[in-house]
Amino acid sequence: MIASSLPGNILCNYLKSINGRKLDLSLVQVEAENKSLQNLKEVERIIGYRFNNRSLLYEAFTHQSYQQGCVSYERLEYIGDSVLNFLITKEQFSKYPDLAPGLLSPLRAANVDTEKLARVAVQRNFHRYIRFGAKIYTKRIQTFINALPKYPLHSHGLIHTPKVLADVVESTIGAVYVDSSYSIDTTWEVASDLIQPIITPRMLEKHPVKKLYEICQQHKLEVKLVDLWSRDGTYKVYVDGKLRGTGTSHAKKEVALSRAANAAYKEVLLNLSPKT
Repeated sequence: MIASSLPGNILCNYLKSINGRKLDLSLVQVEAENKSLQNLKEVERIIGYRFNNRSLLYEAFTHQSYQQGCVSYERLEYIGDSVLNFLITKEQFSKYPDLAPGLLSPLRAANVDTEKLARVAVQRNFHRYIRFGAKIYTKRIQTFINALPKYPLHSHGLIHTPKVLADVVESTIGAVYVDSSYSIDTTWEVASDLIQPIITPRMLEKHPVKKLYEICQQHKLEVKLVDLWSRDGTYKVYVDGKLRGTGTSHAKKEVALSRAANAAYKEVLLNLSPKT
């Protein structure tokens, strides 16, 4: 009797364990949903806007790596990017009636570039709510955060910026725009507060490469950029045949160039200073 009932007992216990795992899985899903809902409420408090359709906010904070087949923030980022550029252009056109287009363009760029928006994301703690599946983003974001104190306003290309941070700011603005029935006024009310501090003409600084070329042209110095990035992640800058700057960044080529140009600019400036 004992032997003949053994297979039945095994099957019964197996089925119980399966049902238990299903129950555990269901509880995990419920807990995850509750946490996500709480996160959304926190984001709403941060941006000062309550969504009519919270699924848009879910979408705005969902990276494509989160789950296979998930609805990511890409479409909202696309429209948010366009709307933010328009809003900044409109604001600056009205605010600075005497500013030439040649100055308006870099001013707009400074307020919507990747590093500026990534700083906004960190300042507003958006990075804590982004849903992504690749752990490498967590490391990159932390490295970016650690580098910020050295450059309080903007590094102008000297640090590597995780694009996901800027993306989620744009997708959030896109979500507000769609949720508010495409209201420009409502979206600007949220965005203008979100992206503070807005960079003004007095705060605007030049990119290291541009500064280097300008000072060298002014003093009739020849600049030569040597691209070694594919070999060892570096850029070298020669001024009148002499090595004046080296920049390294294995993560991004543009960062290596900016660092090399910045080092060269400082060296040229030092050499041009009167000797005491």
